[in-house]
Amino acid sequence: MTQDRQWQVAVLGAGAWGTALALAMLRAGHAVRLWAREEKSVAALNRGENPAYLPGIALAPGIAATTDMAAALAGADCVLAVTPAQSLRSVLASARPLMPKGVPLVLCAKGIERDTGALLSTIAAEALPENPIATLSGPSFATDVAKGLPTAVVVAARSEELAADLAARFSAENLRCYSSDDLVGVEIGGALKNVFAIAAGAVTGAGLGASAQAAMVTRGFVELRRIGAALGAKPETLMGLSGLGDLLLTCSSAQSRNFAYGLALGRHEELAGRPLAEGVPTAAIAARIAADHAIDAPIIAAVAAILDGTLTIREAVAALMTRPLKTENEI
Repeated sequence: MTQDRQWQVAVLGAGAWGTALALAMLRAGHAVRLWAREEKSVAALNRGENPAYLPGIALAPGIAATTDMAAALAGADCVLAVTPAQSLRSVLASARPLMPKGVPLVLCAKGIERDTGALLSTIAAEALPENPIATLSGPSFATDVAKGLPTAVVVAARSEELAADLAARFSAENLRCYSSDDLVGVEIGGALKNVFAIAAGAVTGAGLGASAQAAMVTRGFVELRRIGAALGAKPETLMGLSGLGDLLLTCSSAQSRNFAYGLALGRHEELAGRPLAEGVPTAAIAARIAADHAIDAPIIAAVAAILDGTLTIREAVAALMTRPLKTENEI
């Protein structure tokens, strides 16, 4: 591939992250079409705002929003899929007859399919076998990216050349994209950190203290490394932006939907109607994957049990604190 011309980038999904990435692509010099499901959202986007997801942030002109997926995908040089993980399969099924052959599909959601345990790249490869698959992940809040604040992420693909090309094309002022050929590792880090963010939020919301929160995050990272190793992730990937970096960000701020969900859980607040927290559907399937691989992942198992109502937060913490003692480096 060469980088001697402007790309036509299609973004599927006009939530906070989809809109933020559309702005990022515009800043990188590309023409952008943004697909949304609802006419109301499209009308707002074409007025230069997204009040439902990015209130108070003015959108730079140049993003063409539409409810017509065919129009969004027509002539695209690259497609960013920014729909929730649990709806990715259905969205890609709709996109399949419209997708330009051979253009890269970049997955920008974080999660594991609840019903099958499939990583998003597996779903994409099944749905669009003629399109190379990549993923974009890392410590990034949609509001920060939308405002153009400094952010660093990772673009991964099995082809190192493709990853490097996409990273170069997506990088712009205040958005630095690193490349990686560890597609699985980047996906695992992005998916599992959401589960640990719920745990960190729940501990904080329950008033169990900063020490407990730090222990939860640190030991959660151990579990992330265990599962990553079992699924073929490179250790250095999990130590980087898409693993440890994303974990630290997501577990430390109520800007994270998953941390905020955990906070509400710990405070016994109403959970219905809260913004989507991908860690909720991911927790149960992550616990099942750990069990299937005989991986010790007590925090993931505890989060899954808390979410299905079979364990309270304090019961979970008590169980974790009374586990058999061992050396810290036993992972």
